[in-house]
Amino acid sequence: MKADLRITVPAMLILLASCTLSAQVDAEANPGRPTVSIPATLTPVGYLQFETGILGAERSGEFANRTALEETIKFTAAKRLQFLVQAEPAVVSDLGDHHARDPGGVALGVQVVLLPGEKHRPTISASYFRSVYGGTAPDLDIGSNKNSALFLISTDLGKFHVDTNYIFNEQINSAVHRAQFGQTLSVSHPVAGKFGMTGELWHFSQPFQRGNAVGLLFAPTYTLRPNLVLDGGFNRGLTSTSTRWEAFIGVTYLLPKKLW
Repeated sequence: MKADLRITVPAMLILLASCTLSAQVDAEANPGRPTVSIPATLTPVGYLQFETGILGAERSGEFANRTALEETIKFTAAKRLQFLVQAEPAVVSDLGDHHARDPGGVALGVQVVLLPGEKHRPTISASYFRSVYGGTAPDLDIGSNKNSALFLISTDLGKFHVDTNYIFNEQINSAVHRAQFGQTLSVSHPVAGKFGMTGELWHFSQPFQRGNAVGLLFAPTYTLRPNLVLDGGFNRGLTSTSTRWEAFIGVTYLLPKKLW
């Protein structure tokens, strides 16, 4: 299983690159990965976007290490309306006394633009996610949510792009319901040519642990084509209840033609 996960992203990158070389690109991708923050701006109307990656995590409350295949699918049906699917199709975990191979959760979401951005005015959106399958894989430090509501803001400050989210989650443990609160701040900047760099600081309360998960993320990106963006990087947990290290690699691919 670990070998399968290690070859999934490189094989996908080769496939997607070969597809885009012969395809006419009509729109640009709007990556949401690899940050915790979700952009308030939407993907191009009528296009399907795939955000695929592998996330490896070390030293957390529920596992010694964890490797997961992650997938987010986005489709913008109208100028202010986007539908999302988030899933972890496969997760391999070292639980100390044994290894586990489990599926992760699946969530369906919708995002609505409340105030479109223009010039220096930010884009403001709201999102809602509902878990439709909890999965059996161990959770990261953030935990898993039954319902999630997000308030999202994105803006450009010179050559810096800023995304910030304010998150309200419902977590359930043994029929006990608790509220979880989160905040994220992500800043991106072009470095040279097609290369860019993103830094992010994020925080989530941990209601069942009476703690807080805090992380600092760094991720370089490379725009291979307007509809194909590669990323990689790492996240460092900053509190005793945070996952100590996370490393990731992935791709954002916008299908080059409209579905309608």
